[in-house]
Amino acid sequence: MNPSTVTRHSPPVTNYDRWLLLITLLLISFGALMIYSSTSVVTPSLDKKNITQFFYFRKHLFTMLIGFVVMFTAYRVSPDTMKKIALPLLMFSFLLLILVFVPGIGVSSGGARRWLRLWPSTFQPSELVKLSMVIFLAKYMSMQNYRTDSFISFIKPIAVMAVFQVIFLKQPDFGATISLGILTLAMLFLSGMRLRYLLSLTVFTIPIIVKLIKEPYRWKRVTSFLNPWDDPQGSGFQLTQSFIAFGSGGLKGVGLGESKQKLLFLPETHTDFIFSLVGEELGLIGVTVVISLFLVLFIKGISITNKAKGSFVYYLSFGLSIMIALQALINFFVVTGMIPTKGLPLPFISYGGSSLLVNMAAIGILLNLSKGEDERKVIDRTRDMVVRKKALRAVYGKQFKV
Repeated sequence: MNPSTVTRHSPPVTNYDRWLLLITLLLISFGALMIYSSTSVVTPSLDKKNITQFFYFRKHLFTMLIGFVVMFTAYRVSPDTMKKIALPLLMFSFLLLILVFVPGIGVSSGGARRWLRLWPSTFQPSELVKLSMVIFLAKYMSMQNYRTDSFISFIKPIAVMAVFQVIFLKQPDFGATISLGILTLAMLFLSGMRLRYLLSLTVFTIPIIVKLIKEPYRWKRVTSFLNPWDDPQGSGFQLTQSFIAFGSGGLKGVGLGESKQKLLFLPETHTDFIFSLVGEELGLIGVTVVISLFLVLFIKGISITNKAKGSFVYYLSFGLSIMIALQALINFFVVTGMIPTKGLPLPFISYGGSSLLVNMAAIGILLNLSKGEDERKVIDRTRDMVVRKKALRAVYGKQFKV
């Protein structure tokens, strides 16, 4: 048999999901536009001298370029390789998380130590931890000895999660702690883990969460969330200004670049509260478009799980989709006063290199998974077996049996 005959009839390589890439590019481009709008008139860093209107915009463009390199690199990594590096990547992210406490390497801001000093900016290891945890859980839950009815199988990833959460709380970073917990429990629930294990953990952690919330500065956030108008010039200032931004926008918004709240009224307009700026300048229409893009992005990510032939790809695509969607959802809830404020940027749109780089890496992995690599390998292996079987029968006759 001529091998070239098999090659000519082999199926074409499945293309990546172009809609997933297009939506990501739209969100990144829109984010760059809103970052320029939020920082071009009044710079957020008043203590810095000689800062032009393009300072933050140029830094963000530089991060975007690095992000595209990271996304392309992640896209080139095969699922098999991803599975092999799952544990080393988790250990590496743990090491980076520890380094934030080392003087001269870790950077402190606002009473928290969450960043590493890297040229030309800083990096927040907690963002990488979430990505590493998703890959690790996908590998762990796809192992043959993983059992959904086993308490041992349940407690191992919970223990890993708890170690990271303890370090998060030392920084402190309560938002990352909650995000990692929800992400881990969501993936365990998807795997079919017994509900009594998940519910028992929830009941066990409630007293711990209550104790953490009773910290004075966290409790102030809770009270300002319940009624920000009680202290509109103090603890409720940021949330009330966010409400004013949304209320000023109306249906069509005040116009791109015409925001009044970004003139030092609403803090963090280029990072955590950039969605409020979208509501003010582009109104309900702009807000609806952004939410719709994230919704379609989540649907496209979940659709990869429906096509996955292997459990690792199934769990990985689900975990990455949840990771991005969860961060976006929390940000939406925070700026609209549905939950207490947390320092979580809006994926692809907020200014912040760590979040952008990690989320672009996640998109690169999803684009790779959308090609259906595992399915093609199965088809190729099946075809090779058929070809070998026919060749052996041609040599040995009908008496050959597999």
